[in-house]
Amino acid sequence: MQKDVVNFKENMVGHKITSGVIDSDAEQLARLGYKSEFRREMTLWENFALGFTYLSPVVGIYSLFSSSLAVGGPPMIWALLVAGAGQFLVALVFGEIVSQYPLAGGVYPWARRLWGRKWAWMTGWIYIMALFATIGGVTYGAAPYTAILAGFEPSTENTVLFALLVILVATIINMMGTKVLARAAMIGFIAEILGAIFVGGYLLIFERHHGIGVIFDTFGANTDGSYLGAFLAASLIGVYQYYGFEACGDVAEEVPNPGRRIPKAMRRTIYIGGVAATFVCLALLLSVVDYRDVIEGRVQGDVVPILLKNAFGGVGSWLVIGVVLISFLSCAMSLQAAASRMVYAYARDHMIFGSGIFSRFSNARHVPPYALILAGIVPGIVVLSALVSTDALVKIISFAAVGIYIAFQMVVLAALRARLKGWQPSGEFTLGGWGLLVNVLALAYGVAAIVNIAWPRTPGAAWYDNCIVLLSMAIVLVVGLFYMLTHRPYCRSGAAYGDAIYSVR
Repeated sequence: MQKDVVNFKENMVGHKITSGVIDSDAEQLARLGYKSEFRREMTLWENFALGFTYLSPVVGIYSLFSSSLAVGGPPMIWALLVAGAGQFLVALVFGEIVSQYPLAGGVYPWARRLWGRKWAWMTGWIYIMALFATIGGVTYGAAPYTAILAGFEPSTENTVLFALLVILVATIINMMGTKVLARAAMIGFIAEILGAIFVGGYLLIFERHHGIGVIFDTFGANTDGSYLGAFLAASLIGVYQYYGFEACGDVAEEVPNPGRRIPKAMRRTIYIGGVAATFVCLALLLSVVDYRDVIEGRVQGDVVPILLKNAFGGVGSWLVIGVVLISFLSCAMSLQAAASRMVYAYARDHMIFGSGIFSRFSNARHVPPYALILAGIVPGIVVLSALVSTDALVKIISFAAVGIYIAFQMVVLAALRARLKGWQPSGEFTLGGWGLLVNVLALAYGVAAIVNIAWPRTPGAAWYDNCIVLLSMAIVLVVGLFYMLTHRPYCRSGAAYGDAIYSVR
């Protein structure tokens, strides 16, 4: 290990940057062992917009509002506050790491520098699979709105078809390059935030049927007389809402001064995204006429389109759904950008099959085209799986969320281990003496969230459907471990690993 790091440092001494003007960001990247290929064209606000549209208050709330309300009643809104606080701690830990290691791909290179090659490989593998599932979940959630806008009756087949169409459009936008991606993310952010304010404000002013006190009333959403089980089941809406801030770090090599700007963009994503999500959720809650109709299953289908149609009429709801679709498309686009950078980071370190293809870079567009194509094909397969599963959206989102959270906590655990071995974050953003406590609390929250998401809750379904989240994650882990141990891809790269700990010895 020490020999590898010494060799790495010796190679860096001999590395020369031939550009006439030495860029400090490129120089820092060179010290970390990589050549700068992406264009640093993403501003602080555009980087924030990428994280915001990935986190997407509209997508998170509109996708799971009906199911969470049916399971937990109005108090399910508190899940947003609990998850927001927990993920804010995770964002602080990530901010310290990305400030010191501003590398494309996010969690994979962070885990590599904090712990080692095998840990990083599994972290990246789980994250990639979860990202692919998240793209599938977002596009599947967008499909009913697409069908309504196009004048089709929502059905499973139409939902799958329109989801595939959204994936195709997101891929085309991403292929146009960083600048187009950044501009599209800003457009998505502006449309989403204005839409959230307008729709939420209108519902609160003209369609409010209840007072704020309903968020303390379960309206019979109890399990065996206890509300805790119902609340934990409904809290998927909060868990799903608060990831996406890490996307700011996934494109670290496309942002000037990333050590300072990206931690700020991550925190801003949590602040603004959390407030917007809670506002949208509250507005929808207070506009529901009868909660018991939803809780007891008398409302057929998704309640959100019904609320929008009742509030805005035919033409008005059509326009609102158009804005909603922009939010879904922006979210899918940002997710795909994050996934492609992760695949690219893996491939340039020769850490996965097809590395020669997936590490190819378009000098014309400054994007990894084949990594983007893969980030379109695999989510498409996930969407097609909905044809054989009941309650497909919740199952896809649950698997995506548990995978993302596991990858997050593998990084948080790696950071905690490194701290205990003497690592002191040396980037432009640090938590100082609070770092250890924040790290421990972030890990405790993440582990609790993982257990809650993965818990089987549909005993009436077939065993494999009831346990599909655990079963799917077990398959991902087994396949990943088998490939890692038999092909040893982690040995193929000379990139540094574990040097966060080594640097303090």
